Amino acid sequence: MHMNKKRNYLLIFLLGITLNLHSTSIDSLDIPQGFEISIYADNLESPRQIAETDKGFIIVGSKNGKNVNALFDSNKDGVAEKKILIAQGLQNPTGVVVHKGDLYFSEIDKVWLIRNIDQWLTSNNRDDLPKKEIYISGLPSETWHGYKYLGFGPDDNLYIPIGVPCNICLEPQTKDKRFAAIHKYKNGQLVTVASGVRNSVGFDWHPKNKKLYFSDNGRDWLGDNSPSCELNVVEKEGSFFGYPYKHAKNIIDPEFGNLISDIDEKFVDPIAELGPHVAPLGIAFYDKNEFPEKYKNSLFIALHGSWNKYNGKSGYKVIFVKLDSNGDFLSQEDFITGWLQNEKDWGRPVSPFIMSDGSMLISDDKYDAIYRVKYKS
Repeated sequence: MHMNKKRNYLLIFLLGITLNLHSTSIDSLDIPQGFEISIYADNLESPRQIAETDKGFIIVGSKNGKNVNALFDSNKDGVAEKKILIAQGLQNPTGVVVHKGDLYFSEIDKVWLIRNIDQWLTSNNRDDLPKKEIYISGLPSETWHGYKYLGFGPDDNLYIPIGVPCNICLEPQTKDKRFAAIHKYKNGQLVTVASGVRNSVGFDWHPKNKKLYFSDNGRDWLGDNSPSCELNVVEKEGSFFGYPYKHAKNIIDPEFGNLISDIDEKFVDPIAELGPHVAPLGIAFYDKNEFPEKYKNSLFIALHGSWNKYNGKSGYKVIFVKLDSNGDFLSQEDFITGWLQNEKDWGRPVSPFIMSDGSMLISDDKYDAIYRVKYKS
């Protein structure tokens, strides 16, 4: 047999194996009846937060990569066939958001701005990368819990969390009050919206009451079953959510809990406990009309999954949190499971995003893909 033919047969064989593994992984995902999940884009580099431009380009950040890219489904078939480089040479550019036509994206210690991103993306001349400018600089440079998540609130201010650079500690946020908190950037200054927050990597605003809801990762090394990770709501700007003195609803920290009596703060409990070590990251309110009415004005949360549980991993799924008409917690249930098979995880969901067409995208920084969820019944 000719050597070129042998090589071609080998390539076809290897491609078949790859496609089979790809299909098997997706087929192992369980989703409620009436929904379907597919690959929107793959071969990405640790995709994290997702945003959408007015022209339908999907912007995606990266955890381990150095680039921010745009994806585009020009055929409207649910698969992005184009990937366009927007910015490169960055440090953990995890956070992305589009606001009033402008793109904002993060590094560990700064936030960049590209004005009128659609104008560049739809231009016939993209030989040079678009001009970017600094929007925020001088943020803490610690990488431990340093990944940034971005969002513009109903007040048109950019919100940004800054995690504490440790598992459990007090000194960093005592010296620098930007740590262990969520802030908004207003008139060139960071204004604290929520403090006592260990590490939030996801937040969104209720479509009706406009309150800020956010996830928070619980501390480690208090055992397999404690404490729970959290879903919180900011009823009053500047509220204190307990870290490092108190975790979940009733777990007093063994190292710092004895200081609670000296703390001149009202402790705010989470509205829902999501489970120990599940690592909740991105959250998204469903505010469109394509999904059944049950999902309207309630939350999807990606549970990235545990890394230090000895007896049974937890997380590795997307859950649905049902809220009542006032935005109060009613219940939580699994929405997508299957990334964890026999205690082995092949994927880790990161950030749900509701597209303008009513479908939902979900990034996965282990499988290096973005999924698309739509309702078909």
